[in-house]
Amino acid sequence: MFTILFTASLFYGFILYGVSSQEGHQYCVVGAGPGGLQIGYFLERAQRDYVIFEANSVAGSFFLKYPCHRKLISINKRFTGRLNKEFNLRHDWNSLLSDDDSLLLKHYSDKFYPDADDLVKYLNDYATKLRLNIKYNTTIKIKANLKDKGFLLNDQHGNMFECKQVIVSTGLGKENIPDNFKGVEHTESYTDISMDPKQFEGQTVLIIGRGNSGFETAAGILGSTNHIHMFSRSRLRLSWETHYVGDLRAVNNEVLDTYQLKSLDGLLEVPVEIMAIRKKNNKLYIDTTIGKGADNFAIREPYDRVIRCMGFKFDDSIFDNSTLPRPSRGRYLRKLPSMTAAYESNSIPGIYYAGTNTHYVDFRKSAGGFIHGFRYTARALHRILEWKNHRVTWPHVKVPITDLLGVIMKRINEASGIYQMFGILGEVIIFRSNDSVEYYEEVPLKLLHKFEEYTGRSVGPMIVINMEYGRNYSGPGKDVFNANRARAAGDPSVAHHSNFLHPVLYFYKQPPKDMNEDSQRITELPRPDRLHVMVEDFLTLWDAPVAHFLLLRRFMEEIVQEDLRYFYAKSCFEMFMTYTSVPKTCQQQYLNGQMLPGSPEILQKSRSLGLML
Repeated sequence: MFTILFTASLFYGFILYGVSSQEGHQYCVVGAGPGGLQIGYFLERAQRDYVIFEANSVAGSFFLKYPCHRKLISINKRFTGRLNKEFNLRHDWNSLLSDDDSLLLKHYSDKFYPDADDLVKYLNDYATKLRLNIKYNTTIKIKANLKDKGFLLNDQHGNMFECKQVIVSTGLGKENIPDNFKGVEHTESYTDISMDPKQFEGQTVLIIGRGNSGFETAAGILGSTNHIHMFSRSRLRLSWETHYVGDLRAVNNEVLDTYQLKSLDGLLEVPVEIMAIRKKNNKLYIDTTIGKGADNFAIREPYDRVIRCMGFKFDDSIFDNSTLPRPSRGRYLRKLPSMTAAYESNSIPGIYYAGTNTHYVDFRKSAGGFIHGFRYTARALHRILEWKNHRVTWPHVKVPITDLLGVIMKRINEASGIYQMFGILGEVIIFRSNDSVEYYEEVPLKLLHKFEEYTGRSVGPMIVINMEYGRNYSGPGKDVFNANRARAAGDPSVAHHSNFLHPVLYFYKQPPKDMNEDSQRITELPRPDRLHVMVEDFLTLWDAPVAHFLLLRRFMEEIVQEDLRYFYAKSCFEMFMTYTSVPKTCQQQYLNGQMLPGSPEILQKSRSLGLML
């Protein structure tokens, strides 16, 4: 805990807010949901001065109520046929990162789609076993910005906290209701409806919103209603088409069957801004200009109930007027707080975000709004803060060029962070002058042009590894099951036509100097000096000797202008006796005695004759 300097600002803060006690911390994390716990874990392991504030009596309190029908849509794949922990996290969408193997959700539920109550138990065990510093039943208000000295926070009891940095991980906890929704008083909220299907027997129901909460609600009452209609402003987005896990998942889409198979239910595109709900004789009527005037007007019949399932948005009530960050712009992004690619508020420096809030950076582009994505962006944020505040450089390993191929093959076939946060986090390989490279894992790609600023390491010629889908493969209405969808899989010569997720390697002689940090655009890396696309693979294993490894090796050889093949000792000896230069692998192993059997006397004699370096 650092010593608090009683500046004039702090003094007046105590007087103004009626403080009963005060304490200070380097980091104050607001919210003990999955995001807050994950960043708390990294701060705890780094032995930093931090505290997590939680308004409720348990961690992960959002999941005590949501989803209302209690079944999560995040998969819990307990068996993969592999023992590699990192690989298995590719298919575990609920567990947080830790050094305790017992803290995996597969030990709490054997269901592929777990119950929300199991997640709550898991999150609280995570907080307890890892001894995270959490203050429960503490409602926080961020009251004052002390500029370079940090922030003043106070709780409901008048206690004051001074924090150098604030990490907001409150999630999206406020219901999203448009301001111009006419007749909203006649509707019911997803958060308040009964979970008992019998309460809907014989009723005609309209659901406004066609996300997973809307379809979850429809599925829960499907067997009890006369019919269900679902309205939204735009066409349906199916997750298997968009490859975005926040769009409609198959686990919730029963109503699509009853709609397309003519069983009374239906979907319409009707924005709430051009509709009004009026009540007459205990029935609810929808007034809208779409299709009105025709005698077969689609929504001419009344409804018994109208349910709002319009999602959630960021609750900025934790900020005082003087600390309120600038709101986001855009129809969908306005649900999220605005931030930079380094997860820092772009209007109030020192305010950072973790968890679902960080989805602003990759909204509808990757998985940053969900546990299996933001557990990695939380790690990236921690590494950014470690350099900024404690001069700890981004973790990396030094690898001889001759060993680099093996490291790359291991990472692209096992690493979970770049697999889940495709297009957002990538691997960076910096070439150094001593026939070695520095390998950096899970670097935010939108910060490549600021690599030294955020990692503390100098730049140089580099390779960037990014996981990508085919450029024109994903999107609403795309036919992702077309017969030609895997046309590149068996032919590496057309790897650039790969559709499914696959690694792409970009080589830059000079590091990129400019990147588009716009959160509404997918990460587009600058044109490289050399590009290598690894052909897609049905098993998502890029380990084929020819289709994957051989072509990757040739790409690397073009860059380093060296033969990177491995040779037996006999071949190294023959080349040494025949040629004036030998491959790097022979230089670094055979000529250094690593492949030459024998006693110290033999090695000494070999060196004296010039057979070894």
